[in-house]
Amino acid sequence: MSDVLEERIGILFRNKDLLREALTHRSYLNEHSDWPVPHNERLEFLGDAVLELVVTDFLFKKFAEYDEGILTNVRAALVNQTMLAQISEDIELEGEIFLSHGQERGTDKARESILANGVEALIGAAYLDGGYETAQIFIERFILSYVDEVMKDKRYQDPKSSLQEIVQEQLKTTPLYKVLEESGPDHEKEFVVGVYFGDKLSARGVGGSKQDAERVAAETALKEIRDNE
Repeated sequence: MSDVLEERIGILFRNKDLLREALTHRSYLNEHSDWPVPHNERLEFLGDAVLELVVTDFLFKKFAEYDEGILTNVRAALVNQTMLAQISEDIELEGEIFLSHGQERGTDKARESILANGVEALIGAAYLDGGYETAQIFIERFILSYVDEVMKDKRYQDPKSSLQEIVQEQLKTTPLYKVLEESGPDHEKEFVVGVYFGDKLSARGVGGSKQDAERVAAETALKEIRDNE
C-alpha cells in the first residue's frame, strides 16, 4: 500500500487499516488467509450510498431547471461502472489494489468492475475515517469535475440514442448493430455486437445480452468519436 495514493487523492488516513481494506479484493484473501483486514465489499456498499447522496445533493442544487427524470439520468452517467473505472485511472488506483494472481489476468469487463468497486470502497473508507465532508471533497474533486463534460456530450442520454443523433448528423446514416459472436450456456450467454456506420465496423461491445452488448458498443463508439474531436 503506497503513501503516494494518499497524496494523489489528498486524503491522509488516520486509520490505515480502513484504506488497506478498501484496496483488498475478495480474491486476495483466497491466497492470503492471514491478511489482517477483510475484503472491500462492505466498504463498497457504504461508499455507493455516500456517492449517490453527494452527487444527488449537488445536482439538485445546481440544476434547478431539470426534473427528476433528467437528474436521475445525469446521476447515472456520473456514477456508473464505466465512469468510476475512469476515475480509478485518474487516481492510478489499479496498481494499489490487492488481487489474486488469477484475478489479475481477468477479462476487461471484470477489471472494470473491480476498479469501479474499488473507487466506491475508497469513498466508504474516506467517509468512515474523515466523515461526510472528507468523502464529499473527494467526490467533488474527482467525480463531479466531470459534470460539465457529461452535460456537454449529453452522456445522460441513452448511448444508442446519442450515437444515432451524432452519426445521422455527421455521416447522414443510421448506426446498425450486428451480433458478431455468441458463446456460453443459456444461463450465462455472452454476446459480442458490432456497431456499423454503413459498411464500416466502428466498435464492438460485449455483454450478457444483445441489448447490453449493443449499449457497450455504442458507448465505445461515442468515446472514440469524442476522443477524436
